[in-house]
Amino acid sequence: MSTAAPAPQEHNEDTTKYLSKAKLYILAVASAVVTANAYYIHPIIARVAEDFSVSAAMIGAVPALNQIALALGILLLLPLGDRVSNRRLTSIFVAGQFCGILAMALVQDFQLFIAGSTILGFFTIAPYLLPAYVSKRINPSELGHATGILTAGIIGGILLARAGAGFLGENFGWRTVYFVAATLMLIVSIALPLIMEEREHQTSARQSYGKLIFSILPIIKTHPDIIRAGTIQALSFGIFLAVWLGLGLHLTSPEMGYGVDTVGYLAAISALNLLTTPRMGAWADKIGAYKARTILAAIQLLGVASLFIFGNNLWLLMIPLITMNLVGPVIDITGRMTFLNLDATVRTRLMTVYIFLMFLGGGMASWAGTVAYDWAGWTGNVTFAFIMSVLVLTLSAWSYRKTEGRIE
Repeated sequence: MSTAAPAPQEHNEDTTKYLSKAKLYILAVASAVVTANAYYIHPIIARVAEDFSVSAAMIGAVPALNQIALALGILLLLPLGDRVSNRRLTSIFVAGQFCGILAMALVQDFQLFIAGSTILGFFTIAPYLLPAYVSKRINPSELGHATGILTAGIIGGILLARAGAGFLGENFGWRTVYFVAATLMLIVSIALPLIMEEREHQTSARQSYGKLIFSILPIIKTHPDIIRAGTIQALSFGIFLAVWLGLGLHLTSPEMGYGVDTVGYLAAISALNLLTTPRMGAWADKIGAYKARTILAAIQLLGVASLFIFGNNLWLLMIPLITMNLVGPVIDITGRMTFLNLDATVRTRLMTVYIFLMFLGGGMASWAGTVAYDWAGWTGNVTFAFIMSVLVLTLSAWSYRKTEGRIE
């Protein structure tokens, strides 16, 4: 990510000190911890709402503002990776996350709880800085392998967060979830500065922060497809968040009568992604990103539609959830494939736009999904997700048609 000139000792390939495997795996674990913070709320959302005596619509503000703050953090803070060392930035960001998650564990006022979640989201930038840090410290021939390890850490963090939060929330109370999370963040905030090296050297000709941020605008004008790709992913990610937050309310409702641990166990089906996502990504390589995304969007629409039929049976509910969990991450991959083969000098800023739109859309959908549940129960939540699924398929098919016959 950095555009700075390398240190003189790094000019010689033979003297380059590569990252050890042990440190790479520690960074993967750190990625898991810092990513997990946004997902603890999924299974325990009903318990948190009950404890603060707020409605389903109001509790939706917690994940919504977390995701919107993350989008703003990506837009305003991620480009700093081109000016400030990744080690220094990561240390600041994980410390900010620790403060946010500790506040969520301690505060007794709902507005302060929302504030803690919002601060947490704004500083959740480390998962997007660590790949850049690692890419500068490994043999180029091992970049894919190293990136895969970091990605596996992120997926594992999401999986353990949702399953673990359900178990802890049901047996020890929802605040225990955030005390454990704060402890993990404290460990990470101490460990990362110790194992990360400060090897970036900036030049006097570096761009100012303002120029760096505003340089995104002409790039969007030159590459308008990034708006379509980001919008499709925003909707797809929004479907994921809206449905899982709705499930947290639906399964623990008096009509269904399950505990929050059941919601967490159900979320464990995302472990399948560790096996299927790389293979489906290879399939997308063969048939092309635009075509693959359209096919996946159609499958996702069928999965969401089946929630109307299977939503009141815990075992049958696994059919649509497995379907959606299989295709959702690959829709993201195909979206990234549409621009990651473009000019290397603009890829980071294109990724900034893409991720910004993704989390902005996810935040808005989080709140809208819980409002829909508050208004019309599970049927309202699923109807909202279905409408978004139709939009994903429509935009994907339109993008494919516009690019049909063009080499991707």
